[in-house]
Amino acid sequence: MVHLPNQTESKEMDTIEQWIRNSEMPRASMSHQIMDKIGDRTMRKKPKSSVVRKTAVAVSAAAVLGVGVIGMGFVSPAMAATLKQIPVIGSVFSGISEERLQTAIDQGIATSPNLSVTHDGVTLKVTELLYDGTRLTFAIEREGVEMASVLAPYQGDDGVKGYIKMPTLLADGKEIKYTEGSFAEVPSKGNTVQLDFSKGMSLPDQFELTIQAEVTQIQEPFEFKIPVKIENHTLVLKPNATETDGKFSYTVKQLEITPVSTRLILDSTGVVPETPEQSGEYSASMMYYDIVDDQGNRIDQNRVDFFQSKPKTEYHVDQLYSGFKATPKSITIKPYTVTVKTSDWSVIGASNGVLGDKTYLKDLELTIPVQP
Repeated sequence: MVHLPNQTESKEMDTIEQWIRNSEMPRASMSHQIMDKIGDRTMRKKPKSSVVRKTAVAVSAAAVLGVGVIGMGFVSPAMAATLKQIPVIGSVFSGISEERLQTAIDQGIATSPNLSVTHDGVTLKVTELLYDGTRLTFAIEREGVEMASVLAPYQGDDGVKGYIKMPTLLADGKEIKYTEGSFAEVPSKGNTVQLDFSKGMSLPDQFELTIQAEVTQIQEPFEFKIPVKIENHTLVLKPNATETDGKFSYTVKQLEITPVSTRLILDSTGVVPETPEQSGEYSASMMYYDIVDDQGNRIDQNRVDFFQSKPKTEYHVDQLYSGFKATPKSITIKPYTVTVKTSDWSVIGASNGVLGDKTYLKDLELTIPVQP
């Protein structure tokens, strides 16, 4: 169940203004966030729609100061053991192997703060948090009210007590800027929301994170202050490697590998190759990229964007994927397309959040060494 901050009109205009202020990007590019916020929960057949998936990112936590009933969290051997026992489903640690999670804990990337603040009978808890130098993710759990939703499902629900609004984030007292993020309910964990910020941030390895959250019909804001300090061992590769097939080519500019995430940055140019099935009333989509390790294990892409229009001939790709189970000796980029109808550019075979059947282009595969 995917939601983004409810950026609509009237009472919600302050939220969309805040969202746009936090996003250092052209306003036209905000359509991903705006469409997601309207409440679509799977891949939409709309311009610039997307599937938002969640992964992890990390932090270390301590005392919260402020008004209200306050809980305290700290990193300890007992907490490390607790982290390993957190259910995978619905956790910000989903998809991380036990070995990589232990590494993330050791490096200060993963923590379970369990910090809480209570106002007017409602309690918010920051239960899980990850930050790995490139991505910030955390979960907020609500207690004290019984409602089917944590986020307001309809415009005008500000009159109902208990809905969580889009929080404001600060680093050392300054508002955090970002160009991509999500604000979503966790279906498998009642009364829990997850926030995920993955692009456009510029944060140090050590800072004080402040989370300021508002709840409808409660005057006082809920504020959490969390010291963040990580050992940033991000592996950064700049292969500048190019693969070409016909009129299409792409160049891998950079790969960033952490215990919990993988970032792929590349530029492509030219017309995407088409198969015989992608002719006549059908066509190839823009190019997408899977990543597999040297054992053939594929990692998941966190967000798959689809633009219901004719593919362009130039793209700058900056996409986040899940982490590897272990640092591979090499990785292989596997480009693929999906088949679309030229009449309306809809995807053939798309359903339930699945983009469609993949057509891999083996001649464009590119293997990049990771370890010498």
